[in-house]
Amino acid sequence: MKIILTHEVSGLGAAGEVVDVKDGYARNYLIPRNFAIRWTKGGEKDVEQIRRARKIHEIATIEQANEVKAKLEGVKVRLAVRSGDAGRLFGSVTPADVASAIEAAGGPKIDKRRVELGSPIKTLGAHATSVRLHPEVAAQVNIEVVSA
Repeated sequence: MKIILTHEVSGLGAAGEVVDVKDGYARNYLIPRNFAIRWTKGGEKDVEQIRRARKIHEIATIEQANEVKAKLEGVKVRLAVRSGDAGRLFGSVTPADVASAIEAAGGPKIDKRRVELGSPIKTLGAHATSVRLHPEVAAQVNIEVVSA
């Protein structure tokens, strides 16, 4: 099935690209989560509009991405969450929580979709996360999860 990506999807492509994926992946995952729309002949106009909108919000060059990377790696991020006696969290830390904690710690504003946790954070302590700033640049951010 041909689809038009509306957001960047890891391992698939950037916003505004037309890609061919399996029908089930498109119907059950990408389209319901608004990561993509069905490709149509009239949809080609949407592609240009999506690309223009993304270009405004994106980090355009590798130099800019490296500057933001330096700022991110210099920020100490502490995230206070509710936890039980054994150090396990009530729930887990989401990419949105990480993005807001980075901004609250004095770091640059980043989109939650750029934060890659790897595995869910469900315990107190220090955790490493990756923030994908550019297709070629990713920043490693250390987050300290403390009890609230």
